[in-house]
Amino acid sequence: MPPRSLLCVLVALALSGCNVAQKVTQVQSTASRQEGEDITLDCSYDTSYVTYHLFWYKQLLSGEMVFLIHQISSSTAEKRSGRYSVVFQKSLKSISLVISASQPEDSGKYFCALRELTQCSK
Repeated sequence: MPPRSLLCVLVALALSGCNVAQKVTQVQSTASRQEGEDITLDCSYDTSYVTYHLFWYKQLLSGEMVFLIHQISSSTAEKRSGRYSVVFQKSLKSISLVISASQPEDSGKYFCALRELTQCSK
């Protein structure tokens, strides 16, 4: 059974009118490093869809889920947003979140989510 906070992410995506894959596996949701070091969090997924989106979120102490970065399956370009970047390996069905030069405020829980693109309602 997925953690309650991850379930919230999956429910939010389901409300968008698209199918949501339930097969997302994170090896770890937290990591500890010395300040200034890079942090890498790994996520694997399973889908038979050709087109899909992968998302990374951080859960704040309040419980709020904050969007960090996403990757579209059809893109091979490396995604970067501030200190966040992803390493996307489509053939391995893997996506890693890399946090560069970690800071104390990076402490928290991180979640990945998968949204399969079918015929979505508008």
